[in-house]
Amino acid sequence: MRRDVEFSNAAGNTLSGRLELPPGRIRAVALFAHCFTCTAQSHGARRISTALATHGIATLAFDFTGLGKSEGSFADSHFAMNVSDLVAAAGHLRATVGAPALLVGHSLGGAAVIAAAGEIPEVKAVVTIGAPFDPAHVLHQLGDQVEKVRAAGQAEVTIGGRPFEVSAAFLDAVEGHDQAARLAALKRALLVMHAPGDTIVGIENAGQIFSAAKHPKSFASLDHADHLLTRAEDASYAAQLISAWAEHYLPPVAEPDLPPEGHVRVTTTDAKFTSIVDSSGHSFLADEPLKVGGDDLGPTPYDLLLSALGTCTAMTIKLVADREGIPLTNVEVTLDHQRCHSEDCAQTGEGRPKIEVLERRIHLTGDLTEAHRARLLVIADKCPVHRTLESHPVIRTMLV
Repeated sequence: MRRDVEFSNAAGNTLSGRLELPPGRIRAVALFAHCFTCTAQSHGARRISTALATHGIATLAFDFTGLGKSEGSFADSHFAMNVSDLVAAAGHLRATVGAPALLVGHSLGGAAVIAAAGEIPEVKAVVTIGAPFDPAHVLHQLGDQVEKVRAAGQAEVTIGGRPFEVSAAFLDAVEGHDQAARLAALKRALLVMHAPGDTIVGIENAGQIFSAAKHPKSFASLDHADHLLTRAEDASYAAQLISAWAEHYLPPVAEPDLPPEGHVRVTTTDAKFTSIVDSSGHSFLADEPLKVGGDDLGPTPYDLLLSALGTCTAMTIKLVADREGIPLTNVEVTLDHQRCHSEDCAQTGEGRPKIEVLERRIHLTGDLTEAHRARLLVIADKCPVHRTLESHPVIRTMLV
């Protein structure tokens, strides 16, 4: 689930971003910082934000000042402003879905989250992906264009085949940062992720970041990935690692106010069909298939109906077999739901109405005689859910 976000930075510019929300309850909130000259729509930002959301981590990726849909001029932007933008984004999250407990930074964004972490008190963990140790590393992407900018004070340069206006203030702002001191004073868990074959920011940067940081710190190799994480499987792998690693450092999940045993509560979400089901201390998602407009994040309502009958059937058969000493080793129940024309109703002159049919196929395993099988087939029809469905239960509905 995706929500467009706008907020103001310290300079009064409106910054735009995208908040990826989990399909169910929010386990934690993360803030993602994109790479140099990238946007929130970059491969890494989009794919990692989406993947983290599937793990219950609401993730905001936004465009830094002067990039993408955000206001301001890139020529007036610089590393310190990127850090300030992150602090402003954290403030927006704090006032809406919750302060970020996790910062994730890609490339130069990784250097920015290291610098911003000390200004966001709720942060518990920081992740860098393909990040340079020194922000000034970005000047390598400008090559011999650096002198052109310094001489003119501001000039158009080409980065990754695209033109950008860069000022001398930008060059000055990325130099002179003591990232080693920031890392030593981080006081947050740190995960350093880097691809050994990264040709934009060499793997030696990961070693420098890791060495400068104090424990707890971890390193994960993104084998076969490129710097921009252009392959979906690399971004997904990174998100899975981040989610699993961060679990230990994120605040405990608040227990929802669950209904008492024997009661079920269903709550809708922002998605079209996705709902949260709370039942006897368990929570899971229900949904509809993609082909009918759902997100396919859980069983359908009819899946749940068939599951109730199938599980009750299997439990009842096994219980009776154990009690009566029948050598049953396994029960498998396969079900489906059909709407069939009733030939019987055709005689009423009302046409051929459809009746609901729940077809149940039972496979029994074990050293069973025909008498055993016949007995257990009778028991199947006596399971409590079967009896409830056949008793035409009264459904009372009321507004509360």
